[in-house]
Amino acid sequence: SFARGLRFQLKRRNTSAFAGQLRPDPGPGSLLRRHSVEPERRRGCVQQQRSLDSLDHHTALIHRHHYAATLPHADSLCDKIDIEDLGEDENMLFVKFFKYYRCYDLIPVSAKLVVFDTELLVKKAFFALVSNGVRAAPLWDSAKQEFIGMLTITDFIYILRNYYKSPLVRMDELEEQKIKTWRKVLNDTSRPLVHIGPDASLCDAITTLIHNKVHRLPVIDPQTGNVLYVLTHKRILRFLFLYYYELPHPSYLDHTLRVLKIGTYENIATTKPSTPLIVALNQFIKRRVSALPVVNDQGKVVDIYAKFDVINLAAEKTYNNLDITIKKALEHRDQYFEGVLKCTLDDTLMAVMERIVKAEVHRLVVVDEEDHVVGIISLSDILSFLVLKPLGMERPDRNRASEATSLPVHEENESEESHDDDGGGAADKSQAEQSTSESQPPDEP
Repeated sequence: SFARGLRFQLKRRNTSAFAGQLRPDPGPGSLLRRHSVEPERRRGCVQQQRSLDSLDHHTALIHRHHYAATLPHADSLCDKIDIEDLGEDENMLFVKFFKYYRCYDLIPVSAKLVVFDTELLVKKAFFALVSNGVRAAPLWDSAKQEFIGMLTITDFIYILRNYYKSPLVRMDELEEQKIKTWRKVLNDTSRPLVHIGPDASLCDAITTLIHNKVHRLPVIDPQTGNVLYVLTHKRILRFLFLYYYELPHPSYLDHTLRVLKIGTYENIATTKPSTPLIVALNQFIKRRVSALPVVNDQGKVVDIYAKFDVINLAAEKTYNNLDITIKKALEHRDQYFEGVLKCTLDDTLMAVMERIVKAEVHRLVVVDEEDHVVGIISLSDILSFLVLKPLGMERPDRNRASEATSLPVHEENESEESHDDDGGGAADKSQAEQSTSESQPPDEP
């Protein structure tokens, strides 16, 4: 039986080569925190440094260094979890896993967190995101002395759409506007920041992410008010894979996407290489998606344009011309592109999870035998299936906007079409009514 199989897991099995690739490096920069029960000890290893650099007095870059000598590795699940509690219900395996570990267990021992003061100019904020290699940052209100939201790539898209006229007209507002002014324009000043405490379970974190339709969840120390880390679907699934090959595998992992009906398979937003960039930006907002498969005239997927690619406009200061084509915009990628990550309806859930984690992407494009786009499967689709479904918790209606996001719905989460990503920010709520509903893959013949 499944429960009997669980008992045999007390003896650690050798992990595969793939699992080895996912484990942290032995260096202090990659260590994970131990399951924590000593809050004061944890907080004692957090130090702050404010670096003004060349970004003037409105910039607040807070670097939090966590030292390896303070706390050791996270212990193996197999050494600690009471696996017999699962009984015969294999569907509860990953629920048990995520309920056991705390948010603090996922925080690296060495990490850098970039924080922006709301007095910072919007333009400098996005330049800082690029220069620090991050996709979003918590916002600090000096007057209130508290964190009030997140600045993400979705905000950048809203700003571009709001002020772009033509290639001949400079976007002076982008050059001069402060973050706090932009928040007032969006009427987001009263919306509370969605966050979580370090001692909350990862199961709670997943539920909060999905039900609030956000993709970035700040972990805030309740005593100091400091942001310790920012959780994402991607980081949570990667944490699972540190232990994935030591855990028994429920039988449904060997079932196909066609059988499990995970993902979105109708009304998929796509674009063409010749589409103007401003049209694609409008699609991101109106369709509430975070990535657009790029298809040729035959309908075959040849590339993908994601919200994250938009940040390259800030990196190269080319945001004054949004009439360039998608093909031209994709030439400005700052990283080597290995091609569109794809799967089919006949791939198993295990294969899909491995592909997503190994490639460190947020979604796979589901294609048919001719490479035509038939659907999208995202990180939140997978986590919802692994955690929310066994708990009997319905995923929120994708036709409704979240009423409790930090700035409007952080991004690309899935009140959209399951196109997961890292952007998301202050402005998605206003367009939520236009999101599409969840659909199911075609049945097997």
